[in-house]
Formats: sequence, C-alpha cells, structure tokens
Amino acid sequence: MDIVLSAPRGFCAGVVRAVDIVELCLKRFGSPVYVRREIVHNPHVVAELRDKGAVFVQEIEEIPRGETVVFSAHGVAPSIWEEARERDLRVIDATCPLVTKVHSEALKYARDGFTIILVGHKGHDEVVGTMGEVPEQTILVQTVEDAEQVQVPDASRVVALTQTTLSVDDTGEIVQVLKRRFPALLTRNDICYATTNRQSAVKAIAQYVDLVLVIGAQNSSNCNRLRETARAEGCTAYLVNGPEEIKEEWLKGVTRIGVTSGASTPETLVSAVVEALGPREIRTVTVAEEDISFVLPAELRQRTPA
Repeated sequence: MDIVLSAPRGFCAGVVRAVDIVELCLKRFGSPVYVRREIVHNPHVVAELRDKGAVFVQEIEEIPRGETVVFSAHGVAPSIWEEARERDLRVIDATCPLVTKVHSEALKYARDGFTIILVGHKGHDEVVGTMGEVPEQTILVQTVEDAEQVQVPDASRVVALTQTTLSVDDTGEIVQVLKRRFPALLTRNDICYATTNRQSAVKAIAQYVDLVLVIGAQNSSNCNRLRETARAEGCTAYLVNGPEEIKEEWLKGVTRIGVTSGASTPETLVSAVVEALGPREIRTVTVAEEDISFVLPAELRQRTPA
C-alpha cells in the first residue's frame, strides 16, 4: 500500500511550549513538579514527563503546600488560581497563549455588559476554564440545535467566542444560526491556526486515499475533529493512538492510506504507525507552513543564578 502524509500535523506551538515548560521546571526546581491534569491530551507525552519526574494530579488539593504546580495548556478558571494561592504554591502557567486570548476576550466583553456565547464542548478542560472567568454572563452552545434555542437578556449586546480546537465547518454553521437570530452579534473566531491548518490538510489528503488514520488520543478534541473532517469528506477514518490499535479488517482492499496527527501527538507515534504499515511508497501533501513559536513564562526566562 501507499501512504499519504498530511502537513502540517502533530505538535503545535502551544503544545511545544507546554511540554518545554514542564521539562524546564524539572531542571530549574527539581522533582517533584506537579502538573494539574494532563499537560496536553496525549498519554504518551504524559508518560514521558512522568518518567522524568513530573507528578500529575487531578486537583490542587492533592499537591503539598509550597510546591510547584504547572497549569496545563488548556487553561484554568480563576478559582483554580485562588486554590493554588491558598496552598502557597509556585504556579507556572503553561496555558496556550491562544487560549489565554479567549479568556481575555471573555473578561473584556463581560466588562462591557455583553452576554458571551461560548461555542465549545461541555466538560472539555479549555471550556471549563473559559467559562470560569465570567460564568454568570457566559452561555455554552455545542450544536446548531443549541444555537436555535439559546436565549440572551439583550440581543443587542451579545458576542460569540469559540473553543480553539473545534471543527471549522461545524462552528461556521453554528455561528451562522447565531447571526441570523441575533443580527447585532459580534463574533471572534478563536479556532487556532493549528486546528485550521490540520483540518485543511486532512481535507486535501482525503480526496486521494481510501482510508485516513488520525494518530492521537481519544480525549483530544482536535484529533476527534480531524477524524470527523475526513469522514465529512466521504472518507473512512479512524482515530488511533499507535500501531497497536489498528485493526486488520480496516486495511482489507485498501491501497492508499492517509495519515495525520493531532496537535498534541508526538511525531514518534506517526513514525511508528507508518513503520507498522510497511508502505511501498510515502508522499506528503502540504497545505501550509508553520513557523510560530511562543515565549516561555517570565519565571523560566530568567537565568539560573550561578
């Protein structure tokens, strides 16, 4: 069989920054460094950091007083910051700057008296964090049906913000409904560059292949959106986190396989899948070049004293 790789794929700038932050904290402060929740949604990444000395916890209350905690790339609500202060923790914030931007937008529009409609997935760490900024003025919308039914106190002061890892096409449909219902709606397209680029790349390869394999974790929003994007193009697609999850029956009669990976998936997993498939030929379809990087938190930009 032949393999068609999509590009860009894999780690985005926010994920690179988050992983670097944990590793730098371990070097700077020593083990243990505590991380609240998964630093990014991939168990291989988490396992590698755990092996280096990171300790992953679900809640702040599990961390001993005075220790160092890293907040994940998905961001947290203000209440989590308060819990950390109460335990006298050293906080290193690994929130993706593009997620931080959404938090800032929520605060700005709330101060201006707007109702915030947040398009996103209930329970996702990013959504929980964003809604926690101004919960009394934020309404979550997940589907077109939700958009048809949502009610706001003042239709002249309403803004739509979005989770950064949504389906571009699905979100567009939801926003169109909101615009029809609330003509004065302000919109902020917060879907990040990495999500947009990876979905465009999947659309490009789906036209040439019999099957698309998305490499990544089942709890990764952007990975699930990649699978949905491929299927929306009429291509069979599966989400796997490594070669061991590929089923033989998927490959029957397949001569060309498309392979991509989510923004929190290490390239080593893509390589492992390609090697396991043993392709006759490998080619890459590139739809965009990415050269974005984000600065580290100030605490980690300072030089270690001699």
